[in-house]
Amino acid sequence: MSQLWNIDWLTPEELAQRADKLEGMLRSCRVCPRSCGVDRSSGQRGFCGSGDLPVVSWHGPHFGEEPPISGIHGSGNIFFGNCNLRCVYCQNHQISQDRTAVRNGAVECRRLADIMLELADFGCHNINLVSPTHFVPQIVRALSMARAAGLSIPVVYNSNAFECTEVLGLLEGVIHVYLPDLKYADDAVARRCSKVDHYVSSARAAITEMHRQM
Repeated sequence: MSQLWNIDWLTPEELAQRADKLEGMLRSCRVCPRSCGVDRSSGQRGFCGSGDLPVVSWHGPHFGEEPPISGIHGSGNIFFGNCNLRCVYCQNHQISQDRTAVRNGAVECRRLADIMLELADFGCHNINLVSPTHFVPQIVRALSMARAAGLSIPVVYNSNAFECTEVLGLLEGVIHVYLPDLKYADDAVARRCSKVDHYVSSARAAITEMHRQM
């Protein structure tokens, strides 16, 4: 797939500059629309249960995505632990909401960069970031490292659409494919099923921004 796509990459230096800005948003966390305000840069945990290190629950070639994403050799999925929603129907409940189960998955950004490079070396067509929202600063830092080491395949942003448009703006040119999962068109249902307020307006604004970039 990467051979068929004409993609542009920011330089490692440009990615590092984006990471600097995003990491600043962790000090009084506003990485997602919940805007918890906790200092995740010091290890405090927000609503999502995440601190300063990204949590990787599983990574490897994945063939269950849409065919244009999976291709022949699979999408290079990285499943991140924790989540900024609390969906009662979550199919990944063990990694999204069980804090004890994901604790051992915390990795340094250097290791996350190495995972991306391993997936590329395996022949995966893209790096598929699954539930990345709450770890965007760390992901972009890892991408700057991986890019410096030669990463060149597309990056897919596979999210629940509860996104901050300010953060998405800093992802312009970083993400090559957005894959949002729009869950609700009714805030009352979103509140009941995912314990989230103003999902509808946030998700619609996020998808509008994704569309603008693409």
